[in-house]
Amino acid sequence: MSRGSIKEVRLITTLLRGTQYKMERLRQLSTTPSTSYILQKLEDVVHEMGLKIKQHEENIKFLKTQKNGLDNSILDMQVALGKYQTESESGPENEELSHVLSEQETIEQILRYEKSAAGIWCQLKTRHGTQASHLPLTKDVLGIVAMLGKVDDDNLSRLLSDYLGLETMLAIVCKTYDGIKALETYDKEGYINKTSGFHGLGSSIGRSLDGRFLVICVENLRPYGGEFIADDPQRRLDILKPRLPNGESPPGFLGFAVNMVSIDSVNLYCATSSGYGLRETLFYNLFSRLHVYRTRADMLQALPCIRDGAISLDGGIIKHNNVFVLGKREVDLKFPKSFAKSNLPQDYFEIERQIKEMKWKKERTVEDMQREQALLDHARFNFGIKKEEYLKFLAQNSSYTRQHSFKQEGSA
Repeated sequence: MSRGSIKEVRLITTLLRGTQYKMERLRQLSTTPSTSYILQKLEDVVHEMGLKIKQHEENIKFLKTQKNGLDNSILDMQVALGKYQTESESGPENEELSHVLSEQETIEQILRYEKSAAGIWCQLKTRHGTQASHLPLTKDVLGIVAMLGKVDDDNLSRLLSDYLGLETMLAIVCKTYDGIKALETYDKEGYINKTSGFHGLGSSIGRSLDGRFLVICVENLRPYGGEFIADDPQRRLDILKPRLPNGESPPGFLGFAVNMVSIDSVNLYCATSSGYGLRETLFYNLFSRLHVYRTRADMLQALPCIRDGAISLDGGIIKHNNVFVLGKREVDLKFPKSFAKSNLPQDYFEIERQIKEMKWKKERTVEDMQREQALLDHARFNFGIKKEEYLKFLAQNSSYTRQHSFKQEGSA
């Protein structure tokens, strides 16, 4: 190779090395480690937020589909119930009439206590019917203890009422503690605000509320933790039968009071947001394992196995801790008589139960949709902020890179 050729190769190599250096320098200016790292982190965050938004949107879509399915199922079952009811209209009506009269009698007994919270509630229900349950103040009220259970035998009904006492029979039953707080409010000094709550409601219908009254929150009651009797439409509790020290069943034992109260199918399931019914919450806490015996003699003979009290059909009452109740019966208020709907098929009660359960699931689904929507709105808001931050950083970095590129080219 000639000297001229060697010089030419060296010149080309030098020029190539200079160009590569310039190119590498430009890359360093535009993608310094700190800038590149920040840019990559912002991209990752924006991408992750986008995935979260997509996930919330898919969750809402799924929940809407689930809610629509429940709506359709509830409607179909309500149509089936309407068919049963239409078919049963031509059947015997004596039992239904007796049931209505018994309920009306209990309501009239409650209305006699016109200055009580229960009296005000019944007055409100009498005037406004089902609309009373939709008022902001009372929408959380399930009812009054005396109206939430029914008993077949009139004598047993009076005995159970006497055992509970008038104050408990007239107690208002609420689903949640928030519902209880709405019934009575206070001023800054701690005095009752007579213009709101049940006090204000009483004044609005001409019934001033006087004295104290009980309110029971079923959501906070500790539920029965055992099993239920299999295939029992009333979901009676499967409580172990009492045994005397010799291992035998006490003579005259008729059953547990908590299982002798009939409950409307509406309240058998999902009376609380946790899915519990009134039997395993309200009535189990009121009666616990209260024994029912045929006679006082039977009850006294069974004392060794009585822990949570007992009553007998001839008027005997033993409270907790072996406290005997003597004297004349004082409580006139009693539970209404139960109505078995004997002319309706067993499927009727099962469909009622399923409707109640599906309505409960629908309420939970709607709550889940509201939570997902709130999360989606929050995610979209954060995504907008982070996206703007990313684009701003990208624009600033691009401007910085162009400026340095021009300077480097000029100096070169």
